[in-house]
Amino acid sequence: MEDYLSDGEDYYCSSDQYSLDGLDNVDSDCQGSASKSPTSKVITKESLLAAQGEDLRRVMDMLSIREHHARSLLIHYRWDVEKLLAVLVEKGKTDLFASAGVSVVEVAGTALSLSSTSTCDICMEELAADEMTKMECGHGFCNGCWTEHFVVKINEGQSRRIRCMAHKCNDICDEAVVRNLVGKMHPDLAEKFNRFLLESYIEDNKMVKWCPSTPHCGNAIRIEDDALCEVECSCGRQFCFSCLSEPHSPCSCMMWELWSNKCLDASETVNWITVNTKPCPNCEKPVEKNGGCNHVSCICGQAFCWLCGEATGKRHNWTSIYGHSCGSYKEDLEKKTEQAKRDLHRYTHYHDRYKAHTDSFKLEGKLRETMLEKISISEEKEWRLRDFSWVNNGLYRLFRSRRILSYSYPFAFYMFGEELFMDDMTNEERQIKQNLFEDQQQQLEANVEKLSMILEEPFDKYADDKVMEIRLQVINLSAITDFLCKKMYECIENELLGSLQCATHNIAPYISEGIEKASELDVCWNSEAGTTIEKSVSSDCGTSDLIQLKLFIFMHVRQARVYVHELGVAEETVWTPGENKAGFDRLPELLELSVSVYYFGGGRGRFRQLSPIAVY
Repeated sequence: MEDYLSDGEDYYCSSDQYSLDGLDNVDSDCQGSASKSPTSKVITKESLLAAQGEDLRRVMDMLSIREHHARSLLIHYRWDVEKLLAVLVEKGKTDLFASAGVSVVEVAGTALSLSSTSTCDICMEELAADEMTKMECGHGFCNGCWTEHFVVKINEGQSRRIRCMAHKCNDICDEAVVRNLVGKMHPDLAEKFNRFLLESYIEDNKMVKWCPSTPHCGNAIRIEDDALCEVECSCGRQFCFSCLSEPHSPCSCMMWELWSNKCLDASETVNWITVNTKPCPNCEKPVEKNGGCNHVSCICGQAFCWLCGEATGKRHNWTSIYGHSCGSYKEDLEKKTEQAKRDLHRYTHYHDRYKAHTDSFKLEGKLRETMLEKISISEEKEWRLRDFSWVNNGLYRLFRSRRILSYSYPFAFYMFGEELFMDDMTNEERQIKQNLFEDQQQQLEANVEKLSMILEEPFDKYADDKVMEIRLQVINLSAITDFLCKKMYECIENELLGSLQCATHNIAPYISEGIEKASELDVCWNSEAGTTIEKSVSSDCGTSDLIQLKLFIFMHVRQARVYVHELGVAEETVWTPGENKAGFDRLPELLELSVSVYYFGGGRGRFRQLSPIAVY
C-alpha cells in the first residue's frame, strides 16, 4: 500500500493558508467563515409565511391571478415554480389551469340570485338564495352541505386541495369560501385549515423538508439546487436531505437504510443460529451441541441425529444409532450452511471495521477540550509560533475524514456484495472495482490514523522546534486526507456507481469544507395572515440601478426570456446579452411600470426574478 506521507513533498504545505471551513456537529466551534454563501435556508415558524408568499407572489404576478389560485397551482406542482412556468410555456395557460383543477372565474362565494329560492342537489331542500353558495366552476349547493363537505375533508387531511362536491368536477374550492363557512360553525377546524395551507409549503414541496431533530426544533430547511445533499439546521442537527437520516455519504440512501436495518434486526443472529445449531425435528427449537456425540437430545425429549437432523430412538452405541442410518450426502443443505458461514464472516469483517472507526470518531470528539487546554498553555509560552489555528483545522479534518472512512465500509459491503448489484457486474469486473476501491480506502485509513496519532501528541510540553515539526505534519496530513477523500468520492461517482448508471444509488457530493450550515431565510417583504403584500418594481429607480441590472443580466444569464405582465396582457421579449444589446434600451420603460421581470437561463433551466430593488 502506497504511503502518501513517506514521500509527501508533493503535498507539503509550508504555511497556515490551508484553511478548513465548516465542521460536523461533533465540534462546530472549529469551523471558520464559509468561503461561499450557503445555498440552503432555515425556515422558522416566523418566516414560513414569508417563504410561501414569495413563491405565491411570483405566480400571481406572472399569471395575474388571485392568491388561492396561485396556491392551488403551486400545490399541484409541489411548489416547483420552475416546473409550473415550464408547463405554462409548453402547454399554455388553459392546460396549466385545467390540470390543476383551477377555474379563474369571478363567481366564487357568491349567493345564487337566479330566484328567491333554490333547491340544493345534495340535501334536496329548497332554501333562500342567500343560503346557497356557488363556486367558480359554476356548481352551487347550500351552505350546510358545503360546510359538512369541508369538515369531512379537513378531518381526513385533504384540506390542501378540497374539490367541488359535484359529480366528476375536479375544480378546487375557493379557500376563502372554505374558511368563511367552516369558521362560522367550527372555528378550531378553520384554524386547522389555515395551518394545513401554510404547512403545505413544506409538506408538498420537494425542496423543503422539516428538520428531523428530536425534540422537534420547529424549523424547516429549503435547498436551492440539488436535493441530494447533507445540511445542518440552525439547531445543530445534521442530516441527509434526501432520506432525513444522519449524514451517511459515501453510502447511498438505500445502502444506509439496508445497513441500519441489518445492524438493528436479528439477521446476523439468525445466521449464527444457522451455522452453530440444528432445529429439533419435533419442536423446531434450535439446539446447540455441547458434546462430541452426534446423537443429541432436545429439551422436549426428542432424540435426533446431529449429522442429518433426522429423528431417532434414544438407544445408540459406538457404531450405530438405533433405528437410523445416515450416510447420504445432501448437497443443498451443505451449500446453505456454507453460504451462511460466508455471509456471516463477510458481514462481521465490514461491521467490525465500521464500528471501530465509529468508536474512534466518538472518542476523538473528546479531543476538543484537551486541545483547548494545550493551546492555552502553549500561548503563554514565548514561542516563535503564535498562531495555533492549524490545531483546530487538523482536528476538523480528522473528524471529517474519520466519518467518511466509517461509512465507506457499509458502502463496500453492498457495492461488492450480491444483494444489490449481482446482475450488474461480472465477477471479474467486481473484483477489479473492489481492488481499486480498497486501495484508496486503505490509503485514507493509514493517513487518518497518522493524523490522529500526531494530534494526540503533548505538543504543549515540547520545545519550539518540535512544535513547528508537528505543525507541518498536521498541515501536511490534513491536506492529504482531504485529497484522498475527494479522490475516493470521484472513484465512487465515476468508476463504481457511475459506470452502472444506477439512478437509485446516487450519493451526496464531497464538500471539503464540510456539511453546509443552512442560513436564516432573509425576509425582504412583509405579509399578514391570508394577505400577500406584493412588491413591484420601483418607478423611481435611478441610472445606477439600471446599470446594476444590466450588469447582472450580462454576467449571469446566457439568454434572458423576459415576460412583462401589465393589466393581464403578456408580452415576451428575448434578450441575448453580448449579441442583442438593443433589448436593454427598453429597460427604462419597463422600470416605469409596476411589472415583474423573469428570466430563463443561467445554465440550470430555472426561472428567476429580477428586480432593481435588490442589490446585486
